[in-house]
Amino acid sequence: MGIAKITRNWQVTIPKDVRELKGLEEGDNIIFAIEGERVDILKMNRDVIRAAAGLWTETKETGIAYENRLRKTWESRRKREFQ
Repeated sequence: MGIAKITRNWQVTIPKDVRELKGLEEGDNIIFAIEGERVDILKMNRDVIRAAAGLWTETKETGIAYENRLRKTWESRRKREFQ
């Protein structure tokens, strides 16, 4: 497990052990996958794109409804953090 500090420009250096575990190299694109309170870092490649392509095929929620639901989650998190 690595520890990193967020800079004033919201940048983070990914610790060496995490880079090695995920196979990350300079210039790679990464995806931050959010599920509840958990955030995963994924190296963006064709397999990730292919896997993500069908994620929303069975959902009945519109894009706008999904975004509004996410924003409510963010707002509740923000309120908890600043109490």
